[in-house]
Amino acid sequence: MSFEVDIRKTVASDRRRFELRVRFRSQARRTVIYGPSGAGKTLTLQALAGLLVPDAGRIAFDGSVLFDAGAHVAVPARDRRFGYLFQDYALFPHLDVRQNIAFGLQRGWRNPGRAAGGAAVERWLDALALRPVAAQRPHQLSGGQRQRTALARALASEPRALLLDEPFSALDPALRERTRDELDRLLAQIGIPLVMITHDPEDLARFGEHTLQLVDGVLDA
Repeated sequence: MSFEVDIRKTVASDRRRFELRVRFRSQARRTVIYGPSGAGKTLTLQALAGLLVPDAGRIAFDGSVLFDAGAHVAVPARDRRFGYLFQDYALFPHLDVRQNIAFGLQRGWRNPGRAAGGAAVERWLDALALRPVAAQRPHQLSGGQRQRTALARALASEPRALLLDEPFSALDPALRERTRDELDRLLAQIGIPLVMITHDPEDLARFGEHTLQLVDGVLDA
């Protein structure tokens, strides 16, 4: 499976005008885009996910066109079937762990019931060691448990690829290394492509099968 990306996007405010120009192709199982804060990494990941519409260009995955400005193609985020892990995890504070995972399986914004999700939710509760905290809400969880809950939600719908936005930045150093180990083992088991953005050299060393550097909004590889 491969990503083919050639996009441009201008983001402007009263104080700043930022130009994003990203072009790359990757057939690797694990692609890491790295660079300092403010380089445009999250904008790039959002464009892949369908959460941001580029001004121009094209995005394709596994031969399927997801975005083509010239052909007026813009596949909605849900229909791209990518699992997205936000930097802050974006868990719903009023839902418990089971409901947060089940949320990724449904359309619309109705809250899942406390027994929602079926086999897919049960699988990831066990795979990510979340069953003991399945009835707890995000504020009752450790940092690692919150991250695993967000990851379970991203994986529950059986995505074609996993997009991770600085997945370890909110964790303390000891937990960060342990969670890297857990993710490494999980990726080896499920075998789906990964695109990760990070500014951390340790993430790059661990997951960077194909590495791409983004500097001041420009990536050309």
